[in-house]
Amino acid sequence: MSEPVLNLLDYESLAQERMPGPVWDFVAAGADDGVTLAENRRAFERVAIRPRVLVDVSRINMTTQLLGDEVAAPVMVAPTGPQGAVCAEGEVATAEAAGRAGVLIVAPSGSNRTIEEIAAAATAPLWLQLYLYPERERTLALVRRAEAAGCRAIMLTADSPRFGRKERSLRTEDQFDWPEHGNLAGLPPARLPFVRGAPATWADVDWLQSETPLPLVLKGVLTGEDATIAAARGVAGIVVSNHGGRQLDGAVASLDALPEVVAEAGGRCEIYLDGGVRRGTDVLKAIALGAKAVMVGRPVLWGLAAAGADGVADVLGMLKAELQLAMALAGRPTLADIDRTTVR
Repeated sequence: MSEPVLNLLDYESLAQERMPGPVWDFVAAGADDGVTLAENRRAFERVAIRPRVLVDVSRINMTTQLLGDEVAAPVMVAPTGPQGAVCAEGEVATAEAAGRAGVLIVAPSGSNRTIEEIAAAATAPLWLQLYLYPERERTLALVRRAEAAGCRAIMLTADSPRFGRKERSLRTEDQFDWPEHGNLAGLPPARLPFVRGAPATWADVDWLQSETPLPLVLKGVLTGEDATIAAARGVAGIVVSNHGGRQLDGAVASLDALPEVVAEAGGRCEIYLDGGVRRGTDVLKAIALGAKAVMVGRPVLWGLAAAGADGVADVLGMLKAELQLAMALAGRPTLADIDRTTVR
């Protein structure tokens, strides 16, 4: 008789059994020695919850709005790859599951399924994650497709002028036939190489905002200095993220960077937290430190590998149930009740 699956880490064990070795290495890898990858988890362990008692918690309300769209919980599906290597339905299954859970999904620009296919399966708000390609016409073509498909925002990855060295994956990546990035097939042909990274500057942020009416969210901000610049440029949101520990090893943990970014943004845009979220109590802590919502990446891939759309829906459902329980036990029945006094 198999062990019951009770939490996200149980799904991690299942996924490792079911993913091909090179795919698991790619998903699990952090940059270099994995210091930042581990710190993302340890940062949550360093934060303690200060529960209030004798509060009426008979009703818990986790609903919130992200850039004006209502969602069932302050949880977002992060853009991840390679979903087609994890499950045949790939991002389509993930979008279906996010809809069941009522949470927002961010589709990766390099997805194995097209943004049109993902949008057709999505019943919850959908955003597109974007890397800037060397040719602006390629970038703009994908943005136009996202607009036409009904995406509600563009999330620009800002922390990848070069791609981090994920040594664990480098040892095995040539041992697997990776699926094609189907979402890029309909773009204008590339004239320049897209090999070492996706460099972007603040000028590119200004250009992108001038080219699309969709709100722009920046992913990969870890300092108050950059939060100040982003907010002054009118971005709609900032994702405090170190790319899941996959870029600069030794970079600050996302949760540790969150208060600084929140303070410098000064309420001018929404702030989200990405990196290391594995429990509902993690969501509670991030909200207490100023995040509007959290993003979940690897656990979604674990659920996808274990049971397709059902697995992803279960992962998201577990996280929501744990958050609901944590709010009740902390004496914070609504998200508005979760403030800086909730944690130490």
